[in-house]
Amino acid sequence: MMLLPCPWCGARNASEFRYVGESGTRPDPATVTPEQWRRHLYFHANPRGWVRENWYHGSGCRRYFTVERHTATNEVRTAGGRS
Repeated sequence: MMLLPCPWCGARNASEFRYVGESGTRPDPATVTPEQWRRHLYFHANPRGWVRENWYHGSGCRRYFTVERHTATNEVRTAGGRS
């Protein structure tokens, strides 16, 4: 079981959350080309190691938050440091 540290509700089972995606800069829809937009939506680096991710707490406070997760071990820490 993976626990996620919701800043408002505390640590909860990952089944209460929805993975939103890797944190990153979203391209400006007014200036981006269709190819750049496709790359933003569908192509991710998927590195082994620590990745900043966005999550949505749908079964709790219904808020979005960011954590860092190690992709090999599923260890989770808050985006500002270890939890």
